[in-house]
Amino acid sequence: MSEVIRDFVPVPPGRPSSNGHAPPARTMSGLRAQREALRARIAAGDGAAADRQRALGKRTARERLALLLDEGSFTEIEMYRRHQAHGLKLGENRPHTDGVVAGSGTIDGRRVFVYAQDFTVFGGSLGAAHAAKIHKVMDLALATGSPLIGLNDSGGARIQEGVMSLDGYGGIFRRCVQASGVIPQICVVLGPCAGGAAYSAALADFTFMVRDTAAMYLTGPDVVEAVTGERVGHTDLGGADVHGGRSGVAAFVYDDEADCLADVRHLVSLLPANNLEPPPSGPSSGAWDDLRPRLAEIVPVEPNRPYDMRDVIAEIVDDDYFEVHEGWAGNVVVGLARIDGEVVGVVGNQPMVLAGVLDIPASQKAARFVRFCDAFGIPLVTLVDVPGFLPGRDQEYGGIIRHGAKLLYAYCEATVPRVQVIVRKAYGGAYIVMDSRSIGADVSLAWPTNEIAVMGAEGAVNVLFRRELNAAADAAALRAELIAEYSDQLIHPLYAAERGLVDDVIDPIETRAEVARWLAALRNKRAPAPQRKHGNVPL
Repeated sequence: MSEVIRDFVPVPPGRPSSNGHAPPARTMSGLRAQREALRARIAAGDGAAADRQRALGKRTARERLALLLDEGSFTEIEMYRRHQAHGLKLGENRPHTDGVVAGSGTIDGRRVFVYAQDFTVFGGSLGAAHAAKIHKVMDLALATGSPLIGLNDSGGARIQEGVMSLDGYGGIFRRCVQASGVIPQICVVLGPCAGGAAYSAALADFTFMVRDTAAMYLTGPDVVEAVTGERVGHTDLGGADVHGGRSGVAAFVYDDEADCLADVRHLVSLLPANNLEPPPSGPSSGAWDDLRPRLAEIVPVEPNRPYDMRDVIAEIVDDDYFEVHEGWAGNVVVGLARIDGEVVGVVGNQPMVLAGVLDIPASQKAARFVRFCDAFGIPLVTLVDVPGFLPGRDQEYGGIIRHGAKLLYAYCEATVPRVQVIVRKAYGGAYIVMDSRSIGADVSLAWPTNEIAVMGAEGAVNVLFRRELNAAADAAALRAELIAEYSDQLIHPLYAAERGLVDDVIDPIETRAEVARWLAALRNKRAPAPQRKHGNVPL
């Protein structure tokens, strides 16, 4: 008789028990009591291991699920699952759940599927049974059109199970790709996430990490030292701040698990359940008639003076702007928000960082966000104040052409409602890439401060009139005259509007109202895609 059956079923009546006495009669109430006792024992887990987990500043898998999901909503699958591997002492240790708690629950009443790796069981390592449970919950999420949330806390592949653990990871990654653009996928890294496990984070739509306890890398510090001779700690190699600020793998970074899981709940409240449903609507905020005088004061008229684009965003959206990748590629800001109660994706250049230029990280960050919004039917609002692409040998060698093309591709491919607002300057190829009318923006609005041109006036004059300036007796006076003439002719606020590339030059204080009105007008936009298997993104 297997261990699972022995946990449930008493010895049949009439057969001697191990102590020689007749066993109690088999009754339904007795079986029910045994079942409840077993479930309670499984849920309680290893108390000593749980205490060690808490001593590290980490919660147990079930404690995390209790924070994430609505109270009493979690329904578990395969609680009794055990691995079937043998050898290397595995057969002597076969705990229930096999190191992952999986099932379904609700967040604010909306259905999600979730799995939480349990570090107290085999260090959360992934074997065949562990992987099969994750496969099942992923399949159910896709079949029901529900968001998938994975709470990762694992030492990686279970070495004792060899290739079966690798096969389990492959099944997870294949399902991640199948679900991409169909259901939202959220990865939360709350402990180690090593080796192949890191690809779950890379393939997810959004990845959350917690400082000090979370670490993610393909090869750990010991391997790095053995191969390269470099000594590096877990946090320095793959900590939350590394991935939140340098690699860009983590979209959100937190100091503790409670805040992290609270924001996972908030993110889910802004996302549709799947690609066939609209994002959840909120009550109207009266944006159509909401004038914001502060917008006329935030942005300096001078094209090179910095300001914080977040201040502009705060005046345009409702009160719940949720920034994504705040710590990475700060020269562009992206985030989810509501305007008049409807969810939108916001992309904006950030003059406070590198003057708001587009470089390699900024192009990658914005492109991925635009593609996510388009996949899930979230309208895009793009706020433009960009002097161009960052020049330099490092950028060219690093492939700025290819990476910039990712953002260009993302916007060109997007079929959701798209509203562009040119706040101040928009120069060169960066103007085109930032959702210009020429690549498919539905509506382009501009402030009176807009300067749309191949380059700024001073740079243009230096290129066009180099000989004249070199020969002039008073080069400074001639330069000033030519700059004024160029500005009046080619970067006048009405120049693009007169040629149909800007739909309206608006008063800045009307921006929130105008954007809200246009989003409402575009809500039922339909743009069928051409027949093809898929395009070839310039990866």
